[in-house]
Amino acid sequence: MDKPNRGNTIKIKLNGENQTFTEEPIKKEQESSKDSFTKVINIDEDFNDQDVFLETAAAKDPIDESFDWIIPESTENDIQEYKVVSSQKQKNGEKKKTATFTTFSMKRNGSVLKSILVTAVFAILIGTSLGVLMLKLVISENSKPAVTEPVVVDKGTDKGSDVTAGKGSSIAIGAQTVFIVQGGAFSTKDAASGAANEAKGKGTPAQTLTMNDKEFLFLGVTDSIENAKKMEGHYEANGFDDVLPKQIPIAEKTVSDINETEKSFLEAAPAIFQQLSKVTSNAIVSGNISSEASEEVTAFGEKLTGEKLKNEKVKNLNKELSSALKSVEAFQEKKKKDSLVEAQQHLLNYLSIYYSL
Repeated sequence: MDKPNRGNTIKIKLNGENQTFTEEPIKKEQESSKDSFTKVINIDEDFNDQDVFLETAAAKDPIDESFDWIIPESTENDIQEYKVVSSQKQKNGEKKKTATFTTFSMKRNGSVLKSILVTAVFAILIGTSLGVLMLKLVISENSKPAVTEPVVVDKGTDKGSDVTAGKGSSIAIGAQTVFIVQGGAFSTKDAASGAANEAKGKGTPAQTLTMNDKEFLFLGVTDSIENAKKMEGHYEANGFDDVLPKQIPIAEKTVSDINETEKSFLEAAPAIFQQLSKVTSNAIVSGNISSEASEEVTAFGEKLTGEKLKNEKVKNLNKELSSALKSVEAFQEKKKKDSLVEAQQHLLNYLSIYYSL
């Protein structure tokens, strides 16, 4: 049997006749294709031509149903088949999972949304924490009370040495505002002193004070700008011209080398001065002091004792306030207007000493 040339030849003998079928070789696809192609020929064994079958039955001739099969030998160009075996066998009854673009997209979008959500939650928590922290800081700063009381600085010495030597502590008295009635402004101290003497000759308290390189004449002191205006009207009615209600800012004052008694007095002095100024200024305008006001100023007597005071300026301040209080008490007893003028004069003297601290 000759070797067929590149083609596949099949010979079939049916009813004594040879039938030859030639299968032309199919051109191979590109080398990149690795799929094999299986040739299947189905032969119906029951297939017989009806007429031939009848004739054969009638003639009762034997039928040679043998087949001659010619199987071509493999050639070099034949396609070899390969089976790809997975590394892991699929479990029985387990369906294959198909990875689709939709599934991948859903997983990816889910992870992205989860990351965004987590980031947003952390950002909100951090922002809220910072906001609460800043709010607490602002509230704590605003809740701190303003320091209106004098600040005492202790140098560490014992109280016994403070009393005996007059040294030890320091006190810072906060800034204040004083309301006065101004009687004039002068360029020289002599001119201001002459005007003050003239005012005293008319039965009016007067005191000069140097501020901003100028000399000023003060005729009274009170506790508010409204009461200062009332005093202005009183002085104008008594023949004084160029009077002016005014407020004077006094900066913070620091007094050093004081003992505990002096420190206590300086802490209480601003309130005593303000109350005495209010009572005496109202009395000059109205000519009377109420019993309640009199009791209030009299209660200050305990804090105006001059015992154990060593600092000279502190002693002078205590002296002026004590004299003003005595003048108020004298007015309550004798109802003399001169006592009120004297009380105002002591208060103006106190202001002059305090301003020069």
